[in-house]
Amino acid sequence: MIVFLLSITIIYWHCLPSPLFTNPFATILTDRNNLLLSARIADDGQWRFPSDNNIPDKFKKALVCFEDKRFYYHPGIDILALFRAIKINIKKSSIISGGSTISMQVIRLSRKGKSRTLYEKFIEMIWATRLEIQYSKEEILNLYASNAPFGGNIVGLEAASWKYFGRSPHHLSWAETATLAVLPNAPGLIHPGRNRKTLKRKRDKLLEKLKDSSIIDSLTFELSRQEPLPENPLKLEDKAPHLVERIKKKFKTFPNDAAVYHSTIDKNIQEYTQKIIHKHHHRLAENSIHNLAALIIENESGNILSYVGNTSPEKMENGNHVDIITSKRSTGSILKPLLYAMMLNEGYLLPHTLISDIPVNFGGFTPKNFDKTYEGAVPVNVAISKSLNIPSVYMLNQYGPEKFLKNLKELGINSLNAHARHYGLSIILGGAEVSMEDIGIVYSSLARQLNNAANVNSKKEKSITFCYDGIPKKSSSVDTKGYKITPSSIWYMFEAMAEVVRPNMESNWQTYDNSKMAWKTGTSFGFRDAWAVGCSPRYTIVVWAGNANGEGRPDLTGIAAAAPVLFDLFSGLKSNTQWFRKPVEDMTEIMVCKQSGHRATDLCTDTHNMFAPKSGIKVNACPYHQMVNLDASEKYQVQVSCYAPSDMIRRSWFVLPPAQELYYKNRNADYSVLPDFKEDCNEQNSNDQKTLDIIYPRKNSKIYVPVNLDGTRSKVILQVSSGLNNKTVYWHLDDQFIGETTGIHEMAMNPSEGKHVLTVIDGNGTSVNQHFEIIERIKK
Repeated sequence: MIVFLLSITIIYWHCLPSPLFTNPFATILTDRNNLLLSARIADDGQWRFPSDNNIPDKFKKALVCFEDKRFYYHPGIDILALFRAIKINIKKSSIISGGSTISMQVIRLSRKGKSRTLYEKFIEMIWATRLEIQYSKEEILNLYASNAPFGGNIVGLEAASWKYFGRSPHHLSWAETATLAVLPNAPGLIHPGRNRKTLKRKRDKLLEKLKDSSIIDSLTFELSRQEPLPENPLKLEDKAPHLVERIKKKFKTFPNDAAVYHSTIDKNIQEYTQKIIHKHHHRLAENSIHNLAALIIENESGNILSYVGNTSPEKMENGNHVDIITSKRSTGSILKPLLYAMMLNEGYLLPHTLISDIPVNFGGFTPKNFDKTYEGAVPVNVAISKSLNIPSVYMLNQYGPEKFLKNLKELGINSLNAHARHYGLSIILGGAEVSMEDIGIVYSSLARQLNNAANVNSKKEKSITFCYDGIPKKSSSVDTKGYKITPSSIWYMFEAMAEVVRPNMESNWQTYDNSKMAWKTGTSFGFRDAWAVGCSPRYTIVVWAGNANGEGRPDLTGIAAAAPVLFDLFSGLKSNTQWFRKPVEDMTEIMVCKQSGHRATDLCTDTHNMFAPKSGIKVNACPYHQMVNLDASEKYQVQVSCYAPSDMIRRSWFVLPPAQELYYKNRNADYSVLPDFKEDCNEQNSNDQKTLDIIYPRKNSKIYVPVNLDGTRSKVILQVSSGLNNKTVYWHLDDQFIGETTGIHEMAMNPSEGKHVLTVIDGNGTSVNQHFEIIERIKK
């Protein structure tokens, strides 16, 4: 007998399954204030929200009053309720009442699919008593509220509250709470969309019980009876569809993760972003540009405040289901400011150092500026603000693609997976593909570092957070011991970015501190991707426009498609903070040549002191100022061999290389071309003064010459720069004289296929040559 009793006790003690419920939950995404953003139905097709373990007091009272008034006093079985149910059922000759307690109903819900027999009722009674031993009354109520059916495919109090009333159960009225309390009693019969009279009668009867129990007063009772019933289930809000899909696919697989994800998104900012995206989507769609995405990051915290991965995915067309924020897209020019900051950081240049902007060929790679023009030489900060391609390629060629790629990865761009040889110099012009998220990580972390420049204990981790649930879930994180850019270099980078002229804006916007923003656009080859990134001290915004399938469109440029979205978003944030503080503690004072932007020498005639990154002391001294000898009229150069030294006038002269000078002098009216030598002083013309340069072709160029429709080969336009004004230049190809030019030195030629040597000689006998090759077809 003892063994039997012991066996029964063991069986009873272990009769409850663990866990009691294994149903999948819907994926719920809330904002930073716990407001619903988006939800995705559970894998079994049910809208089942997990409970927050904090059932509203209203619902507890209404449920207990309606279902189990002695809930807090019985051990899982209410004997009085059972006898009452038997009496009613015998009197009515049918099953009208089951006498089940809330505990018994929890057991029945856990044993879904079981037929409602006397045997099953007995199991429910036994298990209910065991349930009462293992769980508290509050936990049992929570189990019931989380798993009770509320009509259709709606399960649980949270889901029912959002589906029927569009808000949390904590914010329901007594009438709404009473409606939900009676629904599980017969969810199939009294679905809110039908049998409304039955539902209202049950609700009002419960309200009357609540009044009679002094839970609500008479006024509340009368007002509650007047409230309308809910209509058919509501469509849940879907403010962050791409983010919730991303979370459902990735983070729900983590151990012990709940199905409710509390994000850093600000619902108000998210709704505003969607409004702006919708507005510009209609504008861009007229040009068959169908996809648009935006990311807004709070710099100080690294939290994502808005995540709009694409245009509305409701219609599921034109690739709007694709999450562009995580997709790898061609960068265009969006990485140029980072190269500028790195070169400042390592002492390659000063903030305004001149960079070459002339036709160039790097081993077959011939970059062109977007407007197909050249400035000869341009201050590097202006090259960044104008997004000039050729100066950027010159800079990367000097800095090194391998080092640039390595540093980009350490800064947080994790989507660059190929070797530097794969990208080459084209990486600076869009030859690489990165994600919006990575761009946001880098620029936001740099803004945060600059904001906290004076605080050695500041948060410097290169990551952004969009979801947290106890432990933050970061979208990306990199080693904080990696590449560091000094605050002074970051400040000058943002200053250069802030000088860009805004699209369709007033010319005097710079006068307003609260409107200042560092920003950069990018346009990929073939007009397939349009980028805009902007930083203020508080926020970083990344915008992308284009087609998810990669289709290019005319006018799909960063300035036309993405920048207007960026500035609309920035305006809506109402960021009135001051501009980034200049980190003078991270700078050193350097005397700089105003004309060249290099460290000044004794020959520089116009200098000023400027605070620059400390690494600037390593920058080369000005190479352009040189001492020249002029005659008394200062119109001609002379030499000791032909002019009396006592009559010479020695002056420092700013002299650019001929190829740069050719374009620079046309854009800079204050540039003075070095005077010609006096006719009787032109023997050698000082070998150290180079006056002749071949602009095109460059050294060892391979030139493809297309064939015209009539079968003839097109001509190649060769170009030379001469520092001698209006002088004649004589052209030779493979030692054969082919012509002469005066003033503008260009020559149309039709060389045969193969290798050639171009030689040009000026009137002073100075000659230069260049090797190049003509090919009939491009190798694939």
